[in-house]
Amino acid sequence: MNITTGNWTVLSETSVYDNPWISVTEYDVVNPSGKKGIYGKVHYKNIAIGIIPIDQNGNIHLVGQFRFVLTSYSLEIPEGGGPLDVDPLISAKRELKEELGIVADKWEKILEMHLSNSVSDENCIVYLATDLTLGIPEPEETEELEPIVIPFDDAYKKVLNSEITDAISVAAILRIKLMINEKEKI
Repeated sequence: MNITTGNWTVLSETSVYDNPWISVTEYDVVNPSGKKGIYGKVHYKNIAIGIIPIDQNGNIHLVGQFRFVLTSYSLEIPEGGGPLDVDPLISAKRELKEELGIVADKWEKILEMHLSNSVSDENCIVYLATDLTLGIPEPEETEELEPIVIPFDDAYKKVLNSEITDAISVAAILRIKLMINEKEKI
């Protein structure tokens, strides 16, 4: 095989796992120092989507849920996955309605990032949603969500106190705080 990518040479690759959401590939490689080794990659088949819904009173709408992988409760912004071939904004609108029953009239892309880029290719886009209309949530069968509405500054403090630890939520809330500090209009 011997494919060079950056300072790495891929000698071979083996698919070790595949489901509708992710695939895992193990690569036999020669690393930048010239030594042979292995490298694993988790490929995500969807784009991660996060939404910061802020209402006219400056409150942020969050969800609390039990996360299977962590075996614990997590407080987060609404988030989910969107097909790679669909406009991420369409997926964001669907996720917000699904998780909290909210429809927003104003949307702004505020952040794009790679999550855990040492082992995965997962890309994430976060939107700020404002001018909210509240409705009835329509969660997926795997979701047991608790809607939580708190002042934005309380969510920011929860990030600083490690009460909100989800990476997308932390990055998004910190981005909004920077926007507020820079006096950008929300």
